[in-house]
Amino acid sequence: MSTMKTLLRFCRKLPSPCLLLPHRAQRSAPSPIISYYEAVNRGEQAVPEYFNFASDVLDQWAQMEKDGAKPQSTAFWWVSDQKEEVKWSFEELGVLSRKAANLLRGPCGLQRGDRIITALPRIPEWWLLNVACMRTGIVLIPGTSQLTAKDLSYRLQASKAKCIVVTDSLAPAVDSVGSECHSLKTKLLVSEGSREGWLNFKDLFQSAPAEHDCVKTKSGEPMLIYFTSGSTGAPKMVEHSHSSYGIGFAASGRHWINLTPSSIFWNTSDTGWVKSAWSSVFAPWINGACVFVHHLPQFEPSVILNTLSRYPITTFCTAPTAYCMLVQHDIDSYRFKSLQHCVTGGEPLNPEVRNHWKAKTGLEIYEGYGQTEMVAICTNVKGVKIKSGSMGKASPPYNVQVVDDQGNILPPGEEGDIAVQIHPKRPFCCFSQYLDNPEKTAASERGSFYITGDRGIMDEEGYFWFLGRSDDIINSAGYRIGPFEVESALIEHPAVAESAVVSSPDPIRGEVVKAFVVLSHAFLSHDPEKLTRELQDHVKRVTAPYKYPRKVEFVKELPKTIAGKIQRNILRIKEWRKV
Repeated sequence: MSTMKTLLRFCRKLPSPCLLLPHRAQRSAPSPIISYYEAVNRGEQAVPEYFNFASDVLDQWAQMEKDGAKPQSTAFWWVSDQKEEVKWSFEELGVLSRKAANLLRGPCGLQRGDRIITALPRIPEWWLLNVACMRTGIVLIPGTSQLTAKDLSYRLQASKAKCIVVTDSLAPAVDSVGSECHSLKTKLLVSEGSREGWLNFKDLFQSAPAEHDCVKTKSGEPMLIYFTSGSTGAPKMVEHSHSSYGIGFAASGRHWINLTPSSIFWNTSDTGWVKSAWSSVFAPWINGACVFVHHLPQFEPSVILNTLSRYPITTFCTAPTAYCMLVQHDIDSYRFKSLQHCVTGGEPLNPEVRNHWKAKTGLEIYEGYGQTEMVAICTNVKGVKIKSGSMGKASPPYNVQVVDDQGNILPPGEEGDIAVQIHPKRPFCCFSQYLDNPEKTAASERGSFYITGDRGIMDEEGYFWFLGRSDDIINSAGYRIGPFEVESALIEHPAVAESAVVSSPDPIRGEVVKAFVVLSHAFLSHDPEKLTRELQDHVKRVTAPYKYPRKVEFVKELPKTIAGKIQRNILRIKEWRKV
C-alpha cells in the first residue's frame, strides 16, 4: 500500500468529519487570527515573545472548527497524476503532523534545534514534515528533488544536518556521499520497500502515536534554512525565525493573494523553492485557506489548464514564464469556472503576457516581488491601481527605498539599488543571518538598509520598477542560478580550460544560462555541436539539471581585469545588446 493510501486510510479512522470541501462564503470581516497577525505585520501589534505556527495558527483553526466558530473545511487537498486524492481538515492535519513529530523525535532521534534536509517532490509527506518540524523545534532545510550527489554533499556538510529525507530516486546519491557527511545520523526514506541503512517513513508513521505536545518556541528562534545561490562562491544559508515566515505573510496573503478561509489556493512551485513555503504553507494557512497541490512531476500547460478547469480552484499562482507558456497554449478551449484571483512572482512579468491572460480569462495577474531573505517586499494588491510592468508598492512592514552607492535615498525616477530599511529596527520578517557567514551578512547592508541586489526605480506614486540584477545571478523561469556553480561544474570536464557563465535573453524563460568556454588544447579540433551536448550533459550530471547552459559559445579568451578576474559583465552586456 502506498504512503498516500496509508495517510488517507488513517484519515478515515478519525472521529471528526473529514474530506470536506472549503466552505463557500462571501468575503467578510477577517477572523481574530487573521486580524491579530495582520496587525503585527503592520506594526500595530508587537511581535509576540513566543510563537509557533503549528500551535498558534494551525491548531487554532482546528479548534475554531470544533467550536463551530469556523465552518468545517479542507486545509490540504492533494491530487496525484492518476487523480488519486488526499484531503485533510485542519484537525486531521494536526493529528497527522503530531504522528510525524513523534516519528522525528523517536525513531529518528532528533532534538530541538537539530537540522533536517528534505529533498522531496510535491507529495503530502513534505507538508507533514514541515508542520512536524515546527512542533518539535527542529530546523527544516528544504531542497529540490533535482539535487545531485554533489549538491547534497555540500548541503549536508555546510548545514551539519543530522537527518535527510528523500524518495528512492535520490537515495543512491545520498548513499554515495554519506561517508563525507559526518553529522548525518539518520536517513529517512519516503518510498515503498526498504533500503539498507535507511528508516522507512510509512512503517514508522503507521506505528507513531498521535499525541504530541508542541514545543514552546521563541519568535526569534530558528525555524527554516534555505540555500540561495550567489554570484561568487557556493550557495549561502539563509536563516529564518519562527515569526519571520510564520507571521510575515498574514498581510500579503490577505491583500496580495486575496486569501480567505473559503479560498482554494494552488501554487505550482517546487517544494525546494522558497515560494513553496510562501504560497503553499504560510500565506494560505495563516489565512485559513485550503492548500491545493498537484503532484506535477513536470510542467505541462495542458495539465495545468485541465486542473484549473476540473477543480474548484479560486486562487492561482505560477511563475511569469509559466503564464507565458499557458497563453501560448490552446487556452480558448478551457473554462475556469471557480478561478477568481491570479498572482505571480519570482521574475518580471511581461505586460504582453498579462494582457493576453486577462483577455482570455477576464482575470488580472497581480505581481509581487520578494527574496529568500525576506517575505513579500512589494506587491500589487487587490483594489489598487495596477501599473503594467511595475512590481507594485512596498508591503508591510517594510520601508522600501531606492538608494545610491552610499546608502542615501534617491528621489523618485532615479535608478539605484532596491533596499529595505533594517536600522534602527530590523523588521521581524527579515532573515536572521547568512548562517556561518558574517562577512556576507555584513556585506548585504549599506547604511540603514539591506541591499537586495536588484536595481530599480520608484515613481512619484510609490510604485517600484525592476531594472535588473546588480550582480551576476541568472533568473531563468524563476530559478535563481549562480554562475559560479555552473562554472565549477564545467571546469571538471577535461575539455574546459576556462569558462564564464552569464544570462542570455530568451523569449520563453526571460533569460537562460549561457557559457563562454575556452577549450583546452587537446579538444580544439573536436566537433563543436557534439562537444556542446557533451558539456551540457556533464553539467546536468554534476549539478542540478536546471542549471545546465542552454547556450554554449567557444571563445579563444575571456575578458579579464588587470588582476585577472573574469569580467562577466562585459559578456552579459554583449549578449543583451543582441536583442
